[in-house]
Amino acid sequence: MIGDRWALLVIRDLWLGLSRYDDLRASTGIPAATLASRLRHLGASGIVERVRYQERPPRDAYRLTRMGRDLWKVSVALREWGDRWDASGFGTPTVETVDRETGRPLVLALVDAETGQAVPADRVMLKPGPGADDSIRRLLMPSEGASR
Repeated sequence: MIGDRWALLVIRDLWLGLSRYDDLRASTGIPAATLASRLRHLGASGIVERVRYQERPPRDAYRLTRMGRDLWKVSVALREWGDRWDASGFGTPTVETVDRETGRPLVLALVDAETGQAVPADRVMLKPGPGADDSIRRLLMPSEGASR
């Protein structure tokens, strides 16, 4: 659904408050045909919805659905990775995530669903879930003597 850079840039800009086609195009530098295609795809996937804001001439805006808004964690994770490895090439982060009340930096973390406490990366493990098929089970369940 979000497997290319253009889709991620469109989602980022919608999340940041842009909603009009021309604004999205100007912000991302995306070719018009590509933007139209991505918006259609994101709409068909349930991530973006098109909303009419003017009848004459007809004008539409785009906004993230609840499903689209739930992608914020993915966006933060990708930004943190990009900042760590200087994916932008700017040498420093272009955006920072901070606590609105304290101004202190925030980082994405995995937390224990029961206690709410952050879990360090060296304690994180993947296990097959209820929807896992045999190939996923084989990948995640090491054979005897194997180590991960």
